[in-house]
Amino acid sequence: MRLLVLGGTEFLGRAVVEAALARGWDVTVFHRGMHPAPPGARALTGDRTAPDGLAALAGAPHAWDVVVDTWSAAPRAVRDAARLLAGTVGRYVYVSSRSVYAWPPAAGSDESAPLVEGASADAGQTDYARDKRGGELAAVEAFGAARSLLVRAGLILGPYENVGRLPWWLTRIARGGPVLAPGPRDLPLQYIDVRDLAEWVLGAAEAGLSGPYDLVSPRGHTTTKALLDACARVTGGTAELRWTAAEVILGAGIEPWTQLPVWAPPGSELYDALHCGDVSRAVREGLRCRPVEETVADTWAWLTELGGTAPQRPDRPPTGLDPAVEAKVLGADATDA
Repeated sequence: MRLLVLGGTEFLGRAVVEAALARGWDVTVFHRGMHPAPPGARALTGDRTAPDGLAALAGAPHAWDVVVDTWSAAPRAVRDAARLLAGTVGRYVYVSSRSVYAWPPAAGSDESAPLVEGASADAGQTDYARDKRGGELAAVEAFGAARSLLVRAGLILGPYENVGRLPWWLTRIARGGPVLAPGPRDLPLQYIDVRDLAEWVLGAAEAGLSGPYDLVSPRGHTTTKALLDACARVTGGTAELRWTAAEVILGAGIEPWTQLPVWAPPGSELYDALHCGDVSRAVREGLRCRPVEETVADTWAWLTELGGTAPQRPDRPPTGLDPAVEAKVLGADATDA
């Protein structure tokens, strides 16, 4: 297979490139040159947001079987790339997001759930949900429904993460001492290891799949306790997880998801949206998810190689809880949640 990845040097794009190279595919990455391309991939340079920024693609001497695009800003950038490539690429895989569903999505929702309104393939950057939906519309407009695959990813974790969710938990727990652990400890979680997502994307492209697929682990693949226990084990086991009731955390004004990454209080709209999706369609098409212990261990190994500081996307706000706030909550009321 001949693969073109738009991006391909960070997080999901890099995982896709490495997985494709491991399969023996011929891989080209088109990127801005801010980070080195993975060894073994051919590199084309350009800025898709600039005038004539796609010139390197227009002048490429060969076609590709599939393109993978992870763009998450102005939909018109997807539109321009998709229109340019429609005659030389067999299939367009756009990595979208489960955020494209109208808020709040009900627990147990699948690909048939209502979608966010107001999105356009021609739009500039607006908000994340409409931008991702606009990217979907752009891909389908240029390639048609039969040649476009829309991968609506949920929470993505694993090596190369540049958003700061699992890296924050790992670095916080590595510091040791009492750690605010959000209850209930047996709360089911959904996420997708970036490498499992990459493998599914490549398999789906090879199989000629089209249409939308929600991509996250089946509900209950892990729990908050299993995730944080794994973090404690791989970082040395010196931390003391203080399981604290959701009511106490919320009463202290702590924001779920941002200040305590991954976590959302049970019964909330946020929890239903993040951790209660029906992904049976992707499972029927081969989705396999590795154990949480492997995701955590491999992310810690990667983070350790970097000296403990993970890269951070400039377009995403930092995550994590201020140590003073954590200490105040733990001193005031930590319970066995």
